[in-house]
Amino acid sequence: MQHELIARARDWLSDDPDPDTRQELTDLIEAGAGDELAARFAGTLQFGTAGLRAELGAGPMRMNRAVVIRAAAGLASYLNRQRPRPAQDAQPAGGQPRPGLVVIGYDARHRSADFARDTAAVMVGAGLRAVLLPRPLPTPVLAFAIRHLGAVAGVEVTASHNPPRDNGYKVYLGDGVAGTASRGGSQIVPPADAEIAAEIAAVAGVHAVPRPDAGWEIAGEEVVEAYLERAASVLTEGSPRAVRVVYTPLHGVGRETLTAAFARAGFPAPTVVAEQAEPDPDFPTVAFPNPEEPGAMDLAFATARATAADAAPDLVIANDPDADRCAVAVPAPEEPAGWRMLRGDEVGALLAAHLVRTGRAGQGGQSATDTTFATTIVSSSLLSRIAATAGVPYAETLTGFKWLARVDGVRYAYEEALGYCVDPAGVRDKDGITAALLVAELAAGLRAEGRTLVELLDELALAHGLHATDQLSVRVDDLSVIAAAMERLRAQPPTDLAGLPVTSAQDLSQGSEALPPTDGLRYHLAGGAGSGVETARVIVRPSGTEPKLKCYLEVVLPVAAPDALPVARARAREVLEAVKRDLAAAAGI
Repeated sequence: MQHELIARARDWLSDDPDPDTRQELTDLIEAGAGDELAARFAGTLQFGTAGLRAELGAGPMRMNRAVVIRAAAGLASYLNRQRPRPAQDAQPAGGQPRPGLVVIGYDARHRSADFARDTAAVMVGAGLRAVLLPRPLPTPVLAFAIRHLGAVAGVEVTASHNPPRDNGYKVYLGDGVAGTASRGGSQIVPPADAEIAAEIAAVAGVHAVPRPDAGWEIAGEEVVEAYLERAASVLTEGSPRAVRVVYTPLHGVGRETLTAAFARAGFPAPTVVAEQAEPDPDFPTVAFPNPEEPGAMDLAFATARATAADAAPDLVIANDPDADRCAVAVPAPEEPAGWRMLRGDEVGALLAAHLVRTGRAGQGGQSATDTTFATTIVSSSLLSRIAATAGVPYAETLTGFKWLARVDGVRYAYEEALGYCVDPAGVRDKDGITAALLVAELAAGLRAEGRTLVELLDELALAHGLHATDQLSVRVDDLSVIAAAMERLRAQPPTDLAGLPVTSAQDLSQGSEALPPTDGLRYHLAGGAGSGVETARVIVRPSGTEPKLKCYLEVVLPVAAPDALPVARARAREVLEAVKRDLAAAAGI
């Protein structure tokens, strides 16, 4: 076995175009690092929730130039087999249609620019056109550029909010590829992911992939300008703009684009967290560059507290490193930090209520029929009640915007992991810039009325019931721990959690009429007068982007009057904590 492993490593070494990873792999072979080599050659990276994503390093189970070149070659082969046609406005007048265009974006992580250039070279070598975005930019700019430039596909090199040692490779398809009409600019889903994977597997070797030294284009700043112009259109003309914001890009690429978007929209300039303002692939001030992680917002809260009392901020807003997610915090004097992070479900409900209230629930799509509100099965069910009350169609999908973007007639979509799509006709993916604009508009409008986001959340609870959500998230070093937990829950599903009977236990791997198969479990729990709970729900699934087992919890409690809210919230916290304890015991985690 060791001899076979070394032989595979040497074969890979001979085909690796990067001197850095060649040296790294050579050192591992010479050191006889069997366990490390076995991990790197245990298979090949597969498309998951967000495409390819892994730690940087040598070998087929790491992100490196060899893996990226193979992935790009497979994508190019897939596109050529599809015989893609450029969008009509991308064809030269009176001439033959040009080859399909692939637009490529990248963030400021280690090796992102290298991987983007390799991708451009492979596309040109395969007879396609390639355009690189002009500099490291937010992922939503890439998603916008696909449709704006009439591209048949797009690639974004990013690992989003993963640790510094990671990088990734997202693939989008445009309207010119069969089966993507009106859904262009969204991430790949089955069967395209499997078909691209098959093309990647068929690549004979990196040295066999044509990679010219030139031939691709570099997009001008006009692409960014077009994105900013489109972003401003999510707001209501003449709406209040007086709102004070502290903002952090968490060492990512969001600052220039977000501050430009705020300026163009007429908002006061946000106060940017100085220590995290510039892109830095090492993310030195945070353990994980994810605003959901404990401690990630500490510097933003400190900046807010240091602001003069007569200019105290109304909001703290954060983007993740590629700025496709948006985190929001509100003043909370009762909290130790003085601020409270809103959950993604809370922001998702607030944005939906704002779209309904401003009459924009049926606007912003490609046609008058684009009115559907959508979220994922792990997000709060509150959106369904807001939609029903407003007479707006509602849909649920599997986790990830690659599924949400494909909802027919989608007008607004969100997922609990801080992802919001408020303009699917412009960016058919989550967009932390336009979401921040809309949150700022909502806060400014409420401020003008002497109200706050927290008060609006209270109003939603009174109208639709208190929808309280939480997570049990377990990060592991050994992925077998996750597999064992899922196996245990499938073999012995819980019959009650927190004293609430489990009324249905669904294995999502079996699929259904509404959902394709996925590795997950869903439990519905009954409440009752004695429990104070109307209903509850639990979903358990392995993360598609990180080594985590994630459990999503929701309890819904009726609230009869404003003075009943504190008691309802306390009861919700009690039930959620009990569900977490019981679920952890049932899963053996």
